[in-house]
Amino acid sequence: MGAGIAQVAARAGFAVVMRDVAEEFLTRGMKAIDKSLQRDVDKQRLSPDEKGTIIERIRTTTDTEGLRDAFIVVEAATEDLAVKTEIFKSLDQVARPDAILASNTSSISITKLGGVTQRPERVIGMHFMNPVPVMKLVEIIRGAATSEATYDEVRLLTERLGKIPLDCQDSPGFVSNRVLMPMINEAIFALYEGVASRESIDGIMKLGMNHPMGPLALADFIGLDVCLAIMNVLHDGFGDSKYRPCPLLKRYVDAGWLGKKSGRGFYEY
Repeated sequence: MGAGIAQVAARAGFAVVMRDVAEEFLTRGMKAIDKSLQRDVDKQRLSPDEKGTIIERIRTTTDTEGLRDAFIVVEAATEDLAVKTEIFKSLDQVARPDAILASNTSSISITKLGGVTQRPERVIGMHFMNPVPVMKLVEIIRGAATSEATYDEVRLLTERLGKIPLDCQDSPGFVSNRVLMPMINEAIFALYEGVASRESIDGIMKLGMNHPMGPLALADFIGLDVCLAIMNVLHDGFGDSKYRPCPLLKRYVDAGWLGKKSGRGFYEY
């Protein structure tokens, strides 16, 4: 999702530094951005020159020092508290003192992330939806210490990116995944218990509830490892058995069947 965030920021006119741990990931990200923008060129929503200008606004690096002058840093690493904690500790040392540190987390506590920095009032959640260039929503999450000024700045920035900011308080899963993930998990339970086939489960939700994608196909798109991580955050955070991850979800993740990105999940790709 980091590449998608970089793309919408550059398209909105911002100079962007995209940082990752290895050049191969940066190359993959830039290819994804090029492909996404080319679709708009092909559909005559963007000129070739405009595409070139957008790409020129993005600089890539594997060095966190490259983020030193940023007015906001948006972290989009894997949904793992330990990983994000280390990133925020590092960013706090590198970023200028007045910079905002935002997380694209879909479930992890913003208060916890802010607590490992010396600037908790400047830490906030910006949960973009996937795919970032297409989806309009950004879920804005305030931690316990997030200042009103930080919230106002991020809300304005979100609108400048062409997105719609909707805010919520810091709670496990926020709003989006507190509602979405239990539905996906229940669909997996229905498959696990032999209630219906994957095609019937997804077809019933698409045709009966007018969902654009069935819950099992959506889980594959999100990544089953990400779904499991979010369910674990909900289960640990609320201590309620209704958030218990389905054993079938755990089994697929253990097998490396993570969905679309691995070639197999509830469907084959």
